[in-house]
Amino acid sequence: MKNALGSLMQQAQKVQEELKKAQEELALMQVQGESGGGLVTVVMTGKREVRKISIDDSLVGDDKDMLEDLVAAAINDAVHKVAKMKEEKMSAFTSGFPMPPGFQMPF
Repeated sequence: MKNALGSLMQQAQKVQEELKKAQEELALMQVQGESGGGLVTVVMTGKREVRKISIDDSLVGDDKDMLEDLVAAAINDAVHKVAKMKEEKMSAFTSGFPMPPGFQMPF
């Protein structure tokens, strides 16, 4: 029994280290969200920090409300891509562990 507990603790420590490494990798990754068929693009990190917004010249001077909507849509697209990227990356860690339904990882 004592040996099983020690083995479980080692496994938990290994998973914790792997999760930390995965978090660091995700923070460095970038995704590109877009809207308006690519007229507005947003580059976002895995930490959901916007690094760059590009707006096609054809939109400058057009309807301001439309431009604001396109920027918001591009940011939302990037946020959804970051969430999907994190889910895919973390599924490798959770595949061997029984997790309660609806359990969210802490990041």
